[in-house]
Amino acid sequence: MALTGIQIFKLLPKTNCKECGVPTCLAFAMNLASGKAELDSCPYVSEEARAQLSEASAPPIRPVAVGKGVRSFTTGGETVQYRHEKTFFNPTAFAALVNSDIKEAELKDKLKVWNAFQYERVGLNLRPELVALKDVKGDGKEFAKKAKLIAETSEFNLILMSENKDVIKAGVEACKFKKPVIYAAVEGNIDALGEIAKENNLPLAVKAKSVEGLIPLTDKLTGMGIKDLIIDPGSREIKQSLEDLVAIRRAALKSGNRSLGFPTITFPCEMASNIDVETLIAGMHVAKYGGIVVMSDFKSENIFPLLLERLNIFTDPQRPMTVTQGIYPIGNPDENSPVLVTTNFALTYFIVSGEIESSKVPSWLLVKDSEGLSVMTAWAAGKFSGDDVGAFVKKSGIADKVKHKQVIIPGYAAAIAGDMEEELPGWTITVGPREAAHIPAFLKAR
Repeated sequence: MALTGIQIFKLLPKTNCKECGVPTCLAFAMNLASGKAELDSCPYVSEEARAQLSEASAPPIRPVAVGKGVRSFTTGGETVQYRHEKTFFNPTAFAALVNSDIKEAELKDKLKVWNAFQYERVGLNLRPELVALKDVKGDGKEFAKKAKLIAETSEFNLILMSENKDVIKAGVEACKFKKPVIYAAVEGNIDALGEIAKENNLPLAVKAKSVEGLIPLTDKLTGMGIKDLIIDPGSREIKQSLEDLVAIRRAALKSGNRSLGFPTITFPCEMASNIDVETLIAGMHVAKYGGIVVMSDFKSENIFPLLLERLNIFTDPQRPMTVTQGIYPIGNPDENSPVLVTTNFALTYFIVSGEIESSKVPSWLLVKDSEGLSVMTAWAAGKFSGDDVGAFVKKSGIADKVKHKQVIIPGYAAAIAGDMEEELPGWTITVGPREAAHIPAFLKAR
């Protein structure tokens, strides 16, 4: 960091308001200096101080925005070496490779298949983001045609892969509205590709033969005023790739090396001869520390587990995943359908809702805010008590949707039944199964 914690502290308002999440301005300054906090967390910092602190508050790994539309994303911006220290912010993006000489009909078929790989999980749409278009003939016209087709007929964003400046220029002209990544600037074309990236305000990938070889290239490009860089150390052997990615992350975070403070791009497609081994390597890169991972293809059996791994790793370990409190209809319930209640821990919700759905009994599921705790934990912590759950049922509006007054509570929270009856006079409180797997049989037996 350019400034020490004490230097930063002198520029802060010194109100000790605690609104930033720490007790004192000095503690916040120390966190800011070490990259563990963002300047925007302080609501009272002056504009003059903000300008002076901009460098000190910048993440040690620059965040780079890629693409447009629903599959746009940001890569980089990380502040910690290990997930448990705080969290990882910007998930790894996945790309599939196509050669520029692919037949148009085949490309359309691939895009259609790849677009279908979208999975609903804990309320999120999990999907890959990119197509990497690789120049194989040096034909700018053909390259531009395929780039235009991908950009205009699919949601996918692009990586334009060529070291030929004329081919890259043609590709950029065809799809620059999608804000593609240019890959790759090397020692021989760095000036030409740097100018194209600068003129079109596009992210530029830099490739070298080693981690050390990246430094003069990134220094030259940043000297040209190009800040949105993505780096590739060139390693295509599994062990060396892991070592290089760890070295880059460590250099940026621990040593403050701004020359390596950029997100990375990796190529499992060039490290294996089949998609299964590629998937294993890609899984390694999701964990440590690929910003963009390029595969040879997307198949459901390889992309789905990678998307789940990404979701797990890039979820804040200090904050449980939750769903919104409210009423969730499952299977087109009516006024006679049963009413069940559970907590808003995402895993609990999806397990319970899945079992209700598999029962084929249309039902109303009430989800109460329990600060992301499971049923047993929420009950033990007083977040799922009888009076609170009763009040929630009363205020939820479920009484306007059903003509009966019966609610089913989780078996693990059986102890709250009495307090719920006091809070909900006239209602029948039924204790359901302790395990979600028993819900279908329970509902069918009613």
